Amino acid sequence: MPKFLLSLIFICVTTFAWAQDSQQEKLEQRKAQIQQEIRDNEKMLQSVKKKEKSAVNVFLIQQNKIRLKEKLINTTSKQERILGNDMYINQLKVNKLKRELAVLKEDYSKMILKSYKSRSEQSRAMFILSSESFLQAYKRAQYLKQYTNYRKNQGLEIQSKTAELVDYNTRLDGQRKVKKKIIAENEKEKQSLEVEKKEQQKLVNSLKKDKNKIIADTKAKQKESKAIDAKIKQLIRAAIAEANRKAEEERRKRIAEGKTTESTDPAPAKTFSSDKIALTPEGKLLAADFKANRGKLPWPVEKGFISLGYGDQPHPLYPSLTVHNSGVEITTESGATARAVFEGVVSKVIALSPVNRAVFIQHGDYFTVYQNLSSVSVEQGDKVNIKQSIGKVRTSGDTGKTIIKFLILQNTSNNNPEGWLQNR
Repeated sequence: MPKFLLSLIFICVTTFAWAQDSQQEKLEQRKAQIQQEIRDNEKMLQSVKKKEKSAVNVFLIQQNKIRLKEKLINTTSKQERILGNDMYINQLKVNKLKRELAVLKEDYSKMILKSYKSRSEQSRAMFILSSESFLQAYKRAQYLKQYTNYRKNQGLEIQSKTAELVDYNTRLDGQRKVKKKIIAENEKEKQSLEVEKKEQQKLVNSLKKDKNKIIADTKAKQKESKAIDAKIKQLIRAAIAEANRKAEEERRKRIAEGKTTESTDPAPAKTFSSDKIALTPEGKLLAADFKANRGKLPWPVEKGFISLGYGDQPHPLYPSLTVHNSGVEITTESGATARAVFEGVVSKVIALSPVNRAVFIQHGDYFTVYQNLSSVSVEQGDKVNIKQSIGKVRTSGDTGKTIIKFLILQNTSNNNPEGWLQNR
């Protein structure tokens, strides 16, 4: 029973250690990803600063940089905690090995002393010859043989335990160096974060002087955004009505050709629904597949961050001012390519304004909309695949920012895209 219990404890400790190593590796990969995002963010920040015409844009990118720095510090802190746990387990193993070695060495020294006192071949022979019977002599000979083997095994076990102890001590020494490095990195990032926050505060103070202008600009943009949202809803309703009209024509055609058991009387004239699309069997499968990938969809651009989230939210500088967004705005790098987040059919390509082109892609009864494109590489009716290029994101001449606005709708109901996209 004790052997079984020791084996179980060993298996549990080994499994835990393996899990720790695996988690440490994942955190290292996540840390590298965050560091790359910080570098990409810094490029965008420098690009905007060169063309700086709006301090609000610099503020938003700087804000994202601070958020990434905080993520990096949090990830590094997790690494430090996991490494500390791993070191604690290894230290327990070292302590256990030291105790076992102490007992082994003590037993071995007693055995060597005893062997020394009866070391001559004559005393061994006398020990056997002085037996009272042949059976006793045989048992004494076997005992001496077993004793010799036991002593040899004890020596080998001491060697093995000593080597194992050296190995764990070496591992602990390496872990101490890694932990020291992680702590130094974390401290450096914390200092860097403080500098970023001070710069951000200076920016906020300078922006307060332009409060009235910023509020007026924000309200004007909100008005323009609402007009575009209304136009998008109108276009989607028209697309739904057209799809339903075609579906009805197909239904009548099947009835006329006798391919269905429905009445052959023509359907009465009616106004086709513009709020809910009548899905074909293929459309139902595509919609179900799209829905099943909620939280797994790739981003509509390869690099970037969400600079304005979904729904009603306070302005980043003036909390009393509410900003509405029907999708998400993703700030990316200059020259970025927009890409489809899922397979589907291009239902509309349109210019929402002289400088704002948009692509609508239908996925069953779901629609994804990609706004603020400078050029488009697809046409209405095209079938597109996941991550396929559909155009280039426009860089604003006024702000120097490159932003794509991305929407997801089911029929005419807006969804929060953040819940559909992969976590970064």
